[in-house]
Amino acid sequence: MKPRTVSRLIYAHEADMGGMPIRQPLPTQEIEQIDPFLLLHHANIKVPTHLDPDHAGVGPHPHRGFSPVTFIFQGGVHHRDSRGNDSVIYAGGAQWMNAGMGVIHSERPPIDIHEIGGRQEIIQWINTPAANKMDQPIYIPLSADETPTWKSEDDKSLVKIFAGEVLGIKGPIPSHTEVNAATIDLKQGGLLSIPLPENHNALIYLLDGKIKVEGFGMVEGHHIVHFKNDGEGIALEGLEDTRILLLSGKPLNEKMVSYGPFVMNSQTEIMQAMRDYQQGKMGVLIEE
Repeated sequence: MKPRTVSRLIYAHEADMGGMPIRQPLPTQEIEQIDPFLLLHHANIKVPTHLDPDHAGVGPHPHRGFSPVTFIFQGGVHHRDSRGNDSVIYAGGAQWMNAGMGVIHSERPPIDIHEIGGRQEIIQWINTPAANKMDQPIYIPLSADETPTWKSEDDKSLVKIFAGEVLGIKGPIPSHTEVNAATIDLKQGGLLSIPLPENHNALIYLLDGKIKVEGFGMVEGHHIVHFKNDGEGIALEGLEDTRILLLSGKPLNEKMVSYGPFVMNSQTEIMQAMRDYQQGKMGVLIEE
């Protein structure tokens, strides 16, 4: 396998999202998106013990035109939305939602968050093709037990496949966008080669640790490695125990206009989304 070369490293700078400290490696001032991947928010938050979990996290807010996907690395997430979905997914799982024509949802810690360590660690978001931006919203919860895994013979590489196909294993989540989405636990000394479609844009994000990327060199945690489309896959070596998010996807090559929680293809569509939300057309979420 001819490995891809590295286009750039992108550091995940700290940012504030409504009072919540996060890291945001995408977008930055240098790069708007890695099509079809719009935004990565890496949150690693200690849930306050003085707050009821139902009043912590992120309260009801709208989305239209993309897929707010949440990969859960620590703790859990209690998802509720204006379509009546109500689900808790814990570490090792994911919550995949195509917001479509519009939905209001909240993402709170589960009621037992303090019994399981009191910390939430999550990563989010993916774009949706123009043809599907006004589809009916879909919510798909996937627990760790339901997620297919691939393990190396030396037990130094563990890959969990959520969507698409990675290392010959298909993920169970259907996506309007042609994407591969997986998480990797790469132990120190582990070697891992992953073939990827040559027409996909591809990136990995290191939550922590340190790896060596073949043909490039050392990369430390809190960085995106954005690969060029010039090879058959990627080859990694664990220099420390490292947790990694792998994303590859066929670029949409469509005009994108975003405003807060709405991602559409024109300014007119953004204004319509704002009006529809204000008029209650995305439903109502009352948390009890």
